[in-house]
Amino acid sequence: MNKKVNTLLFILGATVFNVITTLLSFVLLALIYGKTVPENLQQEAQAWPVVLIFIAAIAISFVVYRYALRLLMKKVNIEKYFDPIVGNRRG
Repeated sequence: MNKKVNTLLFILGATVFNVITTLLSFVLLALIYGKTVPENLQQEAQAWPVVLIFIAAIAISFVVYRYALRLLMKKVNIEKYFDPIVGNRRG
């Protein structure tokens, strides 16, 4: 495989990893919220925490993704296996 195929596969894999991490974070936070909040809470009061859980899940997935990317960059020579996504502008 050449560098362009490696780059494309990396982007696809990283996207799948990020989506799965977001979904797992959302489910985990929703379960924690469901266990800690009383059941007699009004419907309007239950809607806002779901939005906050969704935003927190995105933030958690961003942090996990960056950590995983740093680990990958320590183990793999990025320049050797991947093409630059954005080309050189000075050309």
